[in-house]
Formats: sequence, structure tokens, C-alpha cells
Amino acid sequence: MKLIILGAPGSGKGTSAAVLREKYSLAHISTGDLFRYNIKEQTPLGIEAKSYIDQGALVPDDVTIRMVEDRLSDPDCENGYILDGFPRNIKQAEALDEMLAKTGSAIDAVVYVVTDDDIIMDRVTTRRVCEKCGASFNVKYMPSKVEGVCDLCGGNTIQRSDDNEETVAKRLATYKENTQPLIDFYQARGLIVEGNNNVDAETCIKSIEDGLAALGLK
Repeated sequence: MKLIILGAPGSGKGTSAAVLREKYSLAHISTGDLFRYNIKEQTPLGIEAKSYIDQGALVPDDVTIRMVEDRLSDPDCENGYILDGFPRNIKQAEALDEMLAKTGSAIDAVVYVVTDDDIIMDRVTTRRVCEKCGASFNVKYMPSKVEGVCDLCGGNTIQRSDDNEETVAKRLATYKENTQPLIDFYQARGLIVEGNNNVDAETCIKSIEDGLAALGLK
């Protein structure tokens, strides 16, 4: 099973991706993780990407595309994968089609985690993160046992500087502007499977599983 997962920041996309990865035994390919790995290991692609990042410039699509193509050749992708953070635009989506066509394969479905803006705003602005280990909590929905203290390592839990209403609103606007063309692109091909995450993660996953099954994917 070859999947793409889309979802706004704070939509619950990460949680859905983790569940799908386990349930269907998929490799989880996050472009954020890919960039960090390649830069840390100083691979040729990592060095090239870092040269743009150090200049404050966006990494060109072709560098990202080559990085993803290299990752898809790894053995753990043979039994399927879920792409998280790629493609981000139509050019990357078309490049992915060409990439997969070389091996006679194609994307099976595009999972779209749908969450209302007001719910995302509420969830993100009440999120707290451990300064020490990075564990995530929520003062309303999943609080730490002791307020301000991480359950896992005892570190301080804080609100990230970008988890405020103004920044979240800007991130949501940018996401919609960039992602709607992708949704339209894959919707036209009948590949969109929606997961509604307005209630809880279990409801969202169930709707995704039902959508995948309807496409003959189990």
C-alpha cells in the first residue's frame, strides 16, 4: 500500500500516520526526518540542501524529489509506505508519478485528515511540550500529572512560542493556499480518503480504514 497523508498543522495528521503505519506495516517517510537525517549524515543531498537553508533560501523541489526517490529505494519501502510532507505542490506530485511509473507502481490513496479550524486552534494553543525530551501534552485534553512537569522525564513543559493564535492562523492560511491544489489534483483521480478528526482519533482512523477498504485496500 502506497499512501500520501495530508492534514493541516494541528489536525492530528501525525497521530493518524503513526496508527496507519502500525496497522498496515508501512514505512513512515517524513520529509522533515529525511532532511534532518541527510544533513546530519552529510550526504551529498544533505550538503546540497543545507547550502540553501544556510542562505535562508527554500530548498528547490528537485533536491527534495531526489531525496524522496533515494529513500523509496530502501528495502523497508518494498511492503508499502506512507508519505508525510511530500508532495507539497503539483510539481512534486507530478514528479512522484513519474518516479513511481519507472517501477510500474502508483499511489494507491491520499489520506486527508480533516479538522475544523476552531478545533485546531483550541488544540494547538493549549498544547504544552517538554523542554527536555520533547514529549507533548495538552492542558485541556491530555494534561501532565503535575502541571508544568513532564510525566516521562520530569522536565518543564512549556507552550511553544509559535503555538499562539496569530501564528496558528497564519499557518492554517498558508497550508490551505498550498494544499488545496493538491487535494483537487488527487480528488480528480478518485484517490482522496477523508478522515474526520473533529471528534477523536478513533473516529478519524475508522473513517480512514473504511475509505481505504472502499478502494480495495486492506
